[in-house]
Amino acid sequence: MQWASGLVVLLFVALFARPVVAQTAQAAPAKAARTLLVMGDSLSAAYGLSPAQGWVALTADRIGKTRPGWRVVNASISGETTAGGAARIEAELQRHKPAVVVIALGANDGLRGLPLAQTRANLEKMIKAAQARKAKVLLVGMRMPPNYGPDYTRGFEQNYRVLAKQYGTALLPFLLEPIALDRNAYQADNLHPDASAQPKLRDHVWKALEPLLR
Repeated sequence: MQWASGLVVLLFVALFARPVVAQTAQAAPAKAARTLLVMGDSLSAAYGLSPAQGWVALTADRIGKTRPGWRVVNASISGETTAGGAARIEAELQRHKPAVVVIALGANDGLRGLPLAQTRANLEKMIKAAQARKAKVLLVGMRMPPNYGPDYTRGFEQNYRVLAKQYGTALLPFLLEPIALDRNAYQADNLHPDASAQPKLRDHVWKALEPLLR
């Protein structure tokens, strides 16, 4: 696949990139606004872009126009693993009390070749924590390039499907699907999606997210 080599390096950059401070993008302010919380890595933290250009901020803009009474909190951190997300989830839930939680983690686990069971357990912890607080969950998946071997790549992808089915969450199997084969959709480093690609990611996520906001 053409995107495979680029994704491998993308993941290396995401793993070792300096963490960014979690951003909060608010849709139209409203009394007792409901909160959408995004827990992701560099792909959701607008790596290499201004925060306003990322797909999460673009989603917040759309929500502000179409779903008054919601706010979006982007708690994504570049380099984040599922272990990091699992360690932070309770504090983020307590702080923001979200009605919907988007979990878009796992890519850095794959880069490190971490055991699939470990990644699955961390994602499961996050899902259970969110559901325990009555939040709806959207699980956003990632795929590994084929050079990681068929067993690992299949198992990695299946982690998301199995958990979504087990816990009844919404599922977006592959975040980068709209641009995976388009080399022009990446920044100059040919690694991270550029600003022009972010609306495509927003629209891709929106298909799975929008029903949860009703």
